[in-house]
Amino acid sequence: MPRRPAANRSFVRAAMQAPYLAREEEHDLAVRWKERQDQQALHLLTQSHMRLVIAVAARFRTFGLPMPDLIQEGHVGLLEAAARFEPDRNVRFSTYATWWIRASIQDYILRNWSIVRGGTSSAQKALFFNLRRLRAKLSGTGTVKTDDEIHREIALAIGVSADDVATMAARLSGPDTSLNAPVGESEGNGSDRMDFLVCSQPLPDEAVGSAIDGERRIRWLRQAMEVLNEREMRILKERRLKEEGATLEAIGERLGISKERVRQIENRALEKLKSALLDAHPEMSASA
Repeated sequence: MPRRPAANRSFVRAAMQAPYLAREEEHDLAVRWKERQDQQALHLLTQSHMRLVIAVAARFRTFGLPMPDLIQEGHVGLLEAAARFEPDRNVRFSTYATWWIRASIQDYILRNWSIVRGGTSSAQKALFFNLRRLRAKLSGTGTVKTDDEIHREIALAIGVSADDVATMAARLSGPDTSLNAPVGESEGNGSDRMDFLVCSQPLPDEAVGSAIDGERRIRWLRQAMEVLNEREMRILKERRLKEEGATLEAIGERLGISKERVRQIENRALEKLKSALLDAHPEMSASA
């Protein structure tokens, strides 16, 4: 482990000493790799562009991740660019590869900078990687601005809401904190952050009680519906027991009666149901 810095320096030195490729050489290597899967051609092509990987990785040092890891992820992007590069498009490989190198490094940072994943959309990703630069630029104009004003200007520049900017700024300003971390300066006070989270869900015994009550009411309702005749049953099912209840007009057309008659049958069926339920379960009258 102590030898790693020296190894890193020798790797960077070797990458910087790799010869540049002329356009013709680069094209020939790309064709050999594309058409014949020539591993030697791939090695020479990527080796000559490792200085580009190091240069791109250096732009992201401020995010606090090890430089060797950033370079390694950039190399993954370089290999991806080599796999997708079309030599006949008359574009230099370095121009094409830069996007893949940067994208690979940025994805690595988003996955490892915090245990909470951020930058899930293109706008959020742009906000994550540009917030500090834009904030420093706006703060250095010589004009005194509040945080809200700066957040609004950044939001306008990137295309997100000011609330998103404020949230991202708060995330970038401090490290992740475990919910099991003790509250206060003393670690022996017996409380951690988890103890102060408010849960809106019912307690387990309440949830079980509600489920049992619901099943019982459904059973009672099915028994009470036996007092209805076929037409009353059909109307109630169409009107009350479907996710999107049918209209009075629609049911009337199907049954060949007026919508007013459908309303009368529905009201009568509901009264019969209520009477049947109260006769079988008098205790329901207290909560009705």
